[in-house]
Amino acid sequence: MTVALMWEARAVEGRGEELLAWARRQELALRPLRRETLRAPQDRVLVITWWDAAYDADLPELPEPGPDLAARAVHRWRFESVDGGV
Repeated sequence: MTVALMWEARAVEGRGEELLAWARRQELALRPLRRETLRAPQDRVLVITWWDAAYDADLPELPEPGPDLAARAVHRWRFESVDGGV
């Protein structure tokens, strides 16, 4: 089964590039099948990691950035693949 973990944070105003750089530097204890980092308006950063694991597996996730960098708590979602990878 493929599981995708989504991590999304919003930077303190004017610190979007710093949050993006911070997220890109974060190492995970295990290497995912795939990792993608995206950005959006309002200085938001999204990191998606894909894993070959059960939905409820204990998987490493990115931490919370410090309050000097993030405007709010990180949002996290977990999804499982339903299309067989097609």
